[in-house]
Amino acid sequence: MSIKVAEEWLNACSGCEIAIVDLGERLLDVLNLVDFVHMPVIMDHKLYGQLGDQKHIHIPEADVGILTGGIRNEEHLEVAREMRAQCKTLIALGTCATHGGIPALANSYQNEELLQRIFSTETTDPADALPDDGVPEILERCQALDELIKVDVYLPGCPPHPDQIYGALTALLEGRPLEDSGKSVCNDCPTIREGKGQLKNLRRFLQPPHYGTPDEPLDKMRCLLEQGLVCLGPVTRGGCGALCLGVNMPCRGCFGPAPGLLDPGAELLSTLGSLAALDQEDELPQGRRLGPVRSLVDPAGTLYRFTLPSALVWRKVEEGSG
Repeated sequence: MSIKVAEEWLNACSGCEIAIVDLGERLLDVLNLVDFVHMPVIMDHKLYGQLGDQKHIHIPEADVGILTGGIRNEEHLEVAREMRAQCKTLIALGTCATHGGIPALANSYQNEELLQRIFSTETTDPADALPDDGVPEILERCQALDELIKVDVYLPGCPPHPDQIYGALTALLEGRPLEDSGKSVCNDCPTIREGKGQLKNLRRFLQPPHYGTPDEPLDKMRCLLEQGLVCLGPVTRGGCGALCLGVNMPCRGCFGPAPGLLDPGAELLSTLGSLAALDQEDELPQGRRLGPVRSLVDPAGTLYRFTLPSALVWRKVEEGSG
């Protein structure tokens, strides 16, 4: 007997849904074992009934539920709660679902600022009023799923690789626990690490990293972080196979915090401090090292690109604001 699966997207770009479709021929193997009772990306099943005649959102009962995206408005919250009520096991798929993702960077601004920017800039026609007919009420901020509902399984990534999705689905079908490396991206990165005390300034990724020749393997190149390129590999959960680093791109942290880290941004600042070539004037009374941190561009977008709602610094702001 096949298991029933329901899937929905919330505050997301649909990249995670495309990753599911990108299973390719393996999707046929999955479809032989599961029965998708609700999945907008591959089937026509309406939230308010096929004729739109229902007053409340309804999702069929399922053994496994898959939710992508964070929660940004009242409809997202209603759908998330319905999925939780109707699904025995709920999977948060993608970093928007597990940690808020890139859309949650909007939490750095008040809703009024965001709406003003969207509807009243020099590139838009003047509006007499903001749209409100059939538009769900926006919440105070974007939140990860587990801030408002219970999540059973976390599959981060922006988006998760189809191999990871397939591995997770087959593990659930076979009753096996999901594998977790318990390490950071750096454990999968073969670049050369030369030690501490070398870094003077950070530089934006507008120039290629330093390496011998383009045809040399990755293990011949020096660690990007030690080259002054902000790489979140040390503070990001492993499991992606360091795919970005494989094409000489620094890690941006899309898998969320490495195991055991409450605040990846603060931990990365500590790492940068340890790499700094310390000058006399950089020494603080507490013994901290500023060094290259002074040249960090867009700290929130760099350090919390995918994890702002779950970051300890954001929780402290929330607590402080009462």
